[in-house]
Amino acid sequence: MNKKTVPPEAIASLKVRLAELSRRAPERQLLIKNTALFYGVSRATIYRALITDPKPKSARRADFGRSRKVPKEDLDLYCQLIAALKWRTENKKGHHISTSKAIEILEQHGVQTPDGFVMAPIGLLDKSLVNRYIRLFGYDRERLRFEPPCVRFQARQSNECWQFDISPSDLKEVEEPAWIEPGRGKPTLSLFSVTDDRSGVNYTEYWSVYGEEVETALRFLYNAMAPKKEEGFLFQGIPQMIYLDNGPIAKSNVFKRVMYSLGIAVHKHEPQKEDAKRTTARSKGKVERPFRTVKEAHEALYHLHKPKTEAEANEWMLRYLRHYNNQDHRSENHSRLEDWLANLPEGGFQEICSFEKFRSFAREPESKTVGPDATISIDTVKYEVSPELVGEKVIVWWGLFDNELYVEHDEKRFGPYKPSGGPIPLHSYRRHKKTKRQKTADKIEGLAKNLSVPRSVLSGKEEDKMTKLVQSPPMPSKPFVDRFEHEEPDFESPVLAKLAISQYLGRSIAELPEDSKSFIVDLVGRTLNKREVIGQIKTYFARARRKEGKRAH
Repeated sequence: MNKKTVPPEAIASLKVRLAELSRRAPERQLLIKNTALFYGVSRATIYRALITDPKPKSARRADFGRSRKVPKEDLDLYCQLIAALKWRTENKKGHHISTSKAIEILEQHGVQTPDGFVMAPIGLLDKSLVNRYIRLFGYDRERLRFEPPCVRFQARQSNECWQFDISPSDLKEVEEPAWIEPGRGKPTLSLFSVTDDRSGVNYTEYWSVYGEEVETALRFLYNAMAPKKEEGFLFQGIPQMIYLDNGPIAKSNVFKRVMYSLGIAVHKHEPQKEDAKRTTARSKGKVERPFRTVKEAHEALYHLHKPKTEAEANEWMLRYLRHYNNQDHRSENHSRLEDWLANLPEGGFQEICSFEKFRSFAREPESKTVGPDATISIDTVKYEVSPELVGEKVIVWWGLFDNELYVEHDEKRFGPYKPSGGPIPLHSYRRHKKTKRQKTADKIEGLAKNLSVPRSVLSGKEEDKMTKLVQSPPMPSKPFVDRFEHEEPDFESPVLAKLAISQYLGRSIAELPEDSKSFIVDLVGRTLNKREVIGQIKTYFARARRKEGKRAH
């Protein structure tokens, strides 16, 4: 007679039902009694089964996981080769040969491996068998491409590392952007954000941009490092390192130069390897998480009220960031801002320089040749530089944040220079001050005019050589004497004054126009002083000639 037993499945089900009841519930005894009656055993048998904790018997075959068609060692080798063929033929979009094609190559052509030539018997492998065991052996694409575990890091001090990133805002654009480039539509409203790696303190600003612009990124970073106008917003200072992705900003030479000038190390996210096992920038969650928080907790309210300008949006953002930075730290028992203050380096944070100094770091060198009009053309805008640089090849330091430029020539810097006012009006005159180069040229030219060489240069005769520089004796002369200094200072009469005026002009006063005659009569009626009369006559007729010249043009 067979011994009566209770199936393990029934005991397992009973344990689940008993676990739902309290320790002293009367229903527990009723469940045990009914189970014992159902299987024809005593209650003690049920209690012993609950204590021994039997496991359900496996329903699998004894040869589970092993193929009866192909030995395990051979099947493992074939699966490795087929997986390798798929890997070798895969492109960047993830397309590769099928399992059937790989089996065909292995059976009809064979594969040369480092351990020798391998060729599978025809008809031994099929698609379903290979696909099943590729998954069982772990040779499928999902497991082979699984990324290695990442390593989390955290700075030891505040401002030791800032993580920087840009993300498009869910608002897309504001009604009144600060600027619009003609022909490109409205710029995209983007979130520029930095997060302190140690404390998690965040600073974010809105900027309307066409893509990732270096100038905007540098302006934002200066605002992040500078003291804030908002009372209680203490986050500021120059970080020791900035961690960002491999975008256009990190590749910009201007950005690198400005960061180098400030003493900031730039570290980019590790790029994707050739084997494509590691995704680019997996460890930037400390700056990505605030983006999501801002969009869900702050920008969601824009459905009720939208900011019209960037200034208004940044004002609302700064108010939200004060609340965000006063929230709990991700692991410490205090707020983010308190953690930033408590972990500042010894001596405090490094203050940022003035914006005038900061923008001087962003000047980019460019080689230009100064034109004959002492101007340099930059993006169709002309800048007038020092006249002594005419025709010289100079290095132009173009300011990224201003309309001024500096010029460097022979390790000497000139400037700053502003845009030129353009050509001067017609019939006007302007002359540049003589430069050092012009003065040197005049000196050499004067020396050249007074040089002389001996006739032996042409004749080749010794007697024609100049053995001594002989200076010619000075020519007799007498100094100039102003005749007005020795004559009477006044004309004796108006008639003599008019006669002197006629001699000076070289024509009779009767031939002059009426207004000129009236001027002369009035002049000799007022004074007979020779200097005054001749001086006023010179001035009057010089003006008359200029007026006639203008009428002719």
